[in-house]
Amino acid sequence: MKKDHHNNAKQPNIILINCDDLGYGDLACYGSTRNDTPHIDKLAAEGLRFTDFYMASPVCSASRAAMLTGCYSQRIGFADYQVLHPGQAQGLNPKESTIAKQLKEVGYDTKIVGKWHCGDQPEFLPTNHGFDEYFGIPFSNDMGRQVILRNDVGKPVQQPNYNLDGSPLPLLRNNEVIQQQPDQRGITERYVDESLQFMRRKRDNPFFLYLAHMYVHVPLFIPKQFLNTSRNGAYGGAVACIDWAMGMLDAELNRLGIRNETLVIFTSDNGSRARNEGGSNAPLRGTKGQTWEGGQRVPCIMRWPGKIAAGTECKGIAASIDLFATLADLTGAPLPADTTIDSISLADAILDGKSTRRDTFTYYKGANLEAVRKGDWKLHFWKTEWSVDARNDKIVPELYNLRDDASETNNVYEQHPDIVMEIEAQADEFRRRFGDRRLNCAGNEIRDVGVCRNPQPLTEYDENHPYMIAYYDLADMPTMNG
Repeated sequence: MKKDHHNNAKQPNIILINCDDLGYGDLACYGSTRNDTPHIDKLAAEGLRFTDFYMASPVCSASRAAMLTGCYSQRIGFADYQVLHPGQAQGLNPKESTIAKQLKEVGYDTKIVGKWHCGDQPEFLPTNHGFDEYFGIPFSNDMGRQVILRNDVGKPVQQPNYNLDGSPLPLLRNNEVIQQQPDQRGITERYVDESLQFMRRKRDNPFFLYLAHMYVHVPLFIPKQFLNTSRNGAYGGAVACIDWAMGMLDAELNRLGIRNETLVIFTSDNGSRARNEGGSNAPLRGTKGQTWEGGQRVPCIMRWPGKIAAGTECKGIAASIDLFATLADLTGAPLPADTTIDSISLADAILDGKSTRRDTFTYYKGANLEAVRKGDWKLHFWKTEWSVDARNDKIVPELYNLRDDASETNNVYEQHPDIVMEIEAQADEFRRRFGDRRLNCAGNEIRDVGVCRNPQPLTEYDENHPYMIAYYDLADMPTMNG
């Protein structure tokens, strides 16, 4: 019989922190020697650290939509919409269930602060997906108008690199643009302030706060106090700012006396770009945009004092899509009655130290199935984009034992035909559900993405207001390569 984790238990407050492009090797508690993360390390010491936690996509929009809905992004129509752009017609279908919608059904107050990136048209914004409130930039911080001043090799003077095709970056409160092209050096502080104010409200209900950081997505705009103390340039300053934010939230939980009543989840939407900015996915192979481990295996830490044992580690397969069923399990929220999801509750693993129940994980890049993990084994079928070592044609099939070889360097495909056959059978099942474009397979469990009939950008550039352009000076970002 399934254990009822919600029975006779008070519903916890929930804080879900999702970073942008933070790599597996970017935190000290995950092995970084370049970045200082004392508050996040403390979170790990007081809670549970996952070693094999995956995002459902190696890029942002599909990753976030999958996490919120508990579904592989291909199921919810995001195969061709891995990264949404300002004014795009597509977005997360309002018919989909989300974590916020389900928590609303059991009395939660809900708010998102930060990056949304699941569609910027009115019908796709967070307030139509179960969030009572929204404050933040609805897509990536590089999607506004920019002039980047850069020193080209061999040229002593700075030359501008223009990105002036788009609209100014919008800052929203709920569905209203309240500022265009905000100063990004102060945006994390504003996000933290907004989060603290939400936490401080007198309320009769538990709360769900989803803080989606701007950092460490490029370009990196860093407050001087973090830049000046970083040992890893601008990137280290961005990581330090994330860590400062964690410390501020933790101090507020203590001040309010609700620390033991709050489940904190800390993770990232995909791996680091790792393109000389200072980011790291070590010891994993690959980067953001790839289906090697470095693209999708990310840090994840959970803390709930008195419920989750301190200083523990989970080595089982877990995924962001599992948060949906996990939070439903812990709060008594219903699972969607008539909608198929891919989420598997982690409650037994995080509360009782049991093995995770997920045995398989599939690695899609868009509409192409590129790899499948079953147990400790991962089989690659196809090359991945953005790869520095991708061949011109399909790769030789590669099999890795991730428990022994997380860096995916020792291909043992020829030695284990039985395992290859077993994973191939599992891959065929995923192809039946979600398709595989390179093999001309059409999935039969794919729902429609949301589509807006008359999409419009949220902002429009006014040449009479030149402050609507962000001027970004590489002299302030010493680790950036432009």
